[in-house]
Amino acid sequence: MRIAVLADTHSPRFWKGCPPAVARALEGVDLVLHAGDVCRAETLDELAALAPVRVVLGNNDGPDVAAWGAPEVLELTLAGVAVAMLHDSGPARGRGARLRRRFPHADLVVFGHSHVPWDEVHEGQRAFNPGSPTDKRRQPHRTMGELVLEDGEVRSSRVLVLD
Repeated sequence: MRIAVLADTHSPRFWKGCPPAVARALEGVDLVLHAGDVCRAETLDELAALAPVRVVLGNNDGPDVAAWGAPEVLELTLAGVAVAMLHDSGPARGRGARLRRRFPHADLVVFGHSHVPWDEVHEGQRAFNPGSPTDKRRQPHRTMGELVLEDGEVRSSRVLVLD
């Protein structure tokens, strides 16, 4: 299962339609995970025209995103992999241990909020932040993520540079 991972799109301020590099990266994906701060439900509609979407609420998301079906935390199983998703995982220091305590059964935790790409494994649990495809803040590049899940394992995880 090939999954595109997005977070912190912040539309319409930064996302004024699906950027071409994002659209190319979404070609052929089985699912889009969005880790919050979508900011407009129309962005989710745009993504859903390309692939199924699962999303969580970010601190800048309003009732329209909640009405689209975004909970604060999402736990699901994809290709046999236990996945948890939330927007804000807290500070980088102690993140792995904190996520392991909060989601003891998750193999993979997807998060956003910081706009900083992150891909680390702590005690067998992968924590993955795709960064932002639109608002790089102090990062050198705009980014998103790609995961391949298969037979109960994260086969690959990578941060894609979009600019």
